[in-house]
Amino acid sequence: MSKLHARLFGDPEVESALSDAARAQAMLDVEVALAEAAHEIGLVPREALPAIQAAGEASLYDLDALAEEAARAGNALIPLVRMMTKQVASTDADAARFVHVGATSQDIIDTGLVLQLRRAVPLILKHLDRAAEAAADLARKHATTPMAGRTWMQQAVPVTFGLKAAGWVSALRRVFARLASELGSACVLQFGGASGTLASLGMEGLDLSEELGKRLELPVPDMPWHSQRDRLAGIAAALGIVAGTLGKIAHDLALMGQTEIGEAYEAPAAGKGGSSTMPHKRNPVSASVALAAAERAPGLVATMLGAMKQEHERGLGGWQAEWETLPELVRLVGGASRAMEEALSGLVVDPERMRANLGATNGLVLAESVAATLASRIGKAKAHELVEAACRRAVAEKRALDVVLAADPQVTRYLSPIDIETVMMPEAYLGMAAAFVDRVLARESKDG
Repeated sequence: MSKLHARLFGDPEVESALSDAARAQAMLDVEVALAEAAHEIGLVPREALPAIQAAGEASLYDLDALAEEAARAGNALIPLVRMMTKQVASTDADAARFVHVGATSQDIIDTGLVLQLRRAVPLILKHLDRAAEAAADLARKHATTPMAGRTWMQQAVPVTFGLKAAGWVSALRRVFARLASELGSACVLQFGGASGTLASLGMEGLDLSEELGKRLELPVPDMPWHSQRDRLAGIAAALGIVAGTLGKIAHDLALMGQTEIGEAYEAPAAGKGGSSTMPHKRNPVSASVALAAAERAPGLVATMLGAMKQEHERGLGGWQAEWETLPELVRLVGGASRAMEEALSGLVVDPERMRANLGATNGLVLAESVAATLASRIGKAKAHELVEAACRRAVAEKRALDVVLAADPQVTRYLSPIDIETVMMPEAYLGMAAAFVDRVLARESKDG
């Protein structure tokens, strides 16, 4: 990611886990663990280990030179093994022949990626967890705060801000669980040798796999997965769903923060959300980060899905397409989850503006409430007809709906002034909003 935008669209901790240095270190960690595992089953002498272990530090290697050689070799592992072997030989010439025992490049690259995912994705989960906690606090505090529900970008019937926030909590907890599950599925060892048979190791292949898995604390799958990319595609899809969920919440926040709506804002901070020309601006920066990720993530997920159709035992092109795509997806979702945690943790809510916006339609937002009460007395069709006509008159005459209803004898025949006053109260037409909030918060307390 561009250094100019890394702090805006990314997360420093996630970036650290996915940097070039971290990628090189992850591959070196696998190489060292491989040598140690091979020693345990008798394939590498103990005397060779110190030199190999000492050579397993990424800081020993010139990453620019590694990049140059990778362009010629076709991947970064081939030159890295060459450099590591040379480094080992500088202190123990005999030990150098035990570097990269029984492995192929893809084994080390894939397992290194898994190690990076195991470090980076939990950082996203941490942000999602904190964002859900912040949303739960909002739901708890505003469980009964009425506001206009909106469908097709227009006011519909009243809801509560607590209900909206509870919806965010519920969605965040679902994507958290999905991502955690897919991370668990993806974090398995890759070790199969040239064509997935470990033939170069003779009868020690399975023993070395098991020992390597123990060293890296990775489950050993039933067989290598060189060209079966469903695990990585699964975590990519889960990340895409996280991005979409964060984008939905960000869209809600951005719309609620519009000048004409003014119901909630991101917390003000020095230098945040300003304009280069308009001193009054209060731009939703965190929401923009999450929305940008939601725009970009689907294409990256599609690339990961397209890369699944790999050839025979080892893929050509599809595997290589994953190298930058999946880390970029993790980076974007890491930044979006950080931004959403910040937005929800400091969200400024204006209940008075929510109440004022409920009155923007002169009572039309409660037309369904009137129709539902009338329907119990004269039937749904007749009630709908009467209230629809009253709404048209209210709009044409620019009068409040309750005033129009109170002047209509066809309505007052069935509804008294007190009835009309009651059905025109937002708090009286919130349905199961409070119950839904309670259910979400109860699960939050139980899971917590």
